[in-house]
Amino acid sequence: MTNTSEEKIISILKAQQEYFRSGVTLELSFRKKMLCKFRDAMLKWEERLAQALWQDLHKSYQEAYLTEISIVNAEIKNHISHIGKWARRERIYSPLKLFPSRSYIVKEPLGNTLVISPWNYPVQLLLNPLVGAISAGNTAVLKPSPYVPTVSKVIEDMIAETFDQNYVAVVQGNREVNKILFAQKWDLIFFTGSPALAKNVMEAAAKHLTPVVLELGGKSPCIIDKNADIARAARRIAWGKTLNSGQTCIAPDYILIHKDVKEEFVKAFEMQVHDLHGDDIQKDEHYVRMVNDKAFERVASYISSAKVLCGGHTDAQTRYIEPTLIDSPGEDSPVMTEEIFGPVFPLTVLDDSGSSFLDKAVDFVVSRPKPLAFYYFGKEKDGWEAIRRTSSGGGCINDVIMHIANENVPFGGVGNSGMGRYHGKDSFEAFSHRRSIIVTGNLIDLPFRYMPYKLFNLVKKIL
Repeated sequence: MTNTSEEKIISILKAQQEYFRSGVTLELSFRKKMLCKFRDAMLKWEERLAQALWQDLHKSYQEAYLTEISIVNAEIKNHISHIGKWARRERIYSPLKLFPSRSYIVKEPLGNTLVISPWNYPVQLLLNPLVGAISAGNTAVLKPSPYVPTVSKVIEDMIAETFDQNYVAVVQGNREVNKILFAQKWDLIFFTGSPALAKNVMEAAAKHLTPVVLELGGKSPCIIDKNADIARAARRIAWGKTLNSGQTCIAPDYILIHKDVKEEFVKAFEMQVHDLHGDDIQKDEHYVRMVNDKAFERVASYISSAKVLCGGHTDAQTRYIEPTLIDSPGEDSPVMTEEIFGPVFPLTVLDDSGSSFLDKAVDFVVSRPKPLAFYYFGKEKDGWEAIRRTSSGGGCINDVIMHIANENVPFGGVGNSGMGRYHGKDSFEAFSHRRSIIVTGNLIDLPFRYMPYKLFNLVKKIL
């Protein structure tokens, strides 16, 4: 795919800056109209988006719809229904010291925004932030991933047909294009990707004091206590780990399991993987491939030197990696220090000797960078205790992945796994500035605030 030239990028940004200054995007009626156009475009282009996802990632229509298209559709629907309420001016309580003033919060768009997405969910992770940008009244430049060229081209064509380029535009290219984009002055950069690349984003944004939303990743732990429902946990974990072949930012990355249930879980996990994908997993139309050879080689390398509990088969020609459990890798090994982003699952056994299993699991998690997700299987009260003592972007008790499916709760990272949040109202607010306004009437003008501060002792008591 051809890189968008620097001249073209600068031209698009200048046109969008002029368009935003015209005030057109401020009107609520305009935003609703654009969201409706977006909704209609998603319906019209659904089949082409799904076909592109199959071509680039071997993602079935069902998985493409459930994990990408339906999420964008739900986000658009939510914003159309609630934008009037979210955008409304808020009357805020004013303390006595401000009498006779009234206090308000006004929601205003930030302006010209840049959205950069990765390849693993190339539709959802590019278009979901766009919903928030439109809803809040901004313009947007979208930069999809070059690793999924078919999807990126379809999205470019869809956006070009749906929106004027001076309002929403798509630019294409590699990291050299990213450098050009980062050198420009934006009012917000919304980036989804790795923590390493996010550091480049923040460094570039700092030069212009540009705010950023960073949706990153990390090693999300999956804790399995001895009182967990092992059969059900195995099914949910197998689904979450093999969804998109593990190429999910909130996929469970590694397992901390009580020694008493290790063997039961390994058998249950292997059985559930075959229930989900069949005895010949490589032939399953719902099993996604590694995005490219580099990704295949990296993830396959975790298997070569490991003790395999189940799985382990690979095929470089088709970039296929079988769901694989590996046993007790070293804590400093690559598979335990790098985000796996594939269907390889390291399993570490803990017990109750010396201190409780939960204490050991919590200590293990908090000794590492804060993850994007946290998963606990066992008694709910113990799950809440584990959550209280740890930190993550989000998480589940007795489930995985599903916290992303509710558009009414925020999604985002913390620490090394990101900053800022979006989905639903949080998307609207991510692309907005909450502006405080005080309105003071002219009928009364109390003298105590003016020099020489008469009645100061009385005022001091009030304050």
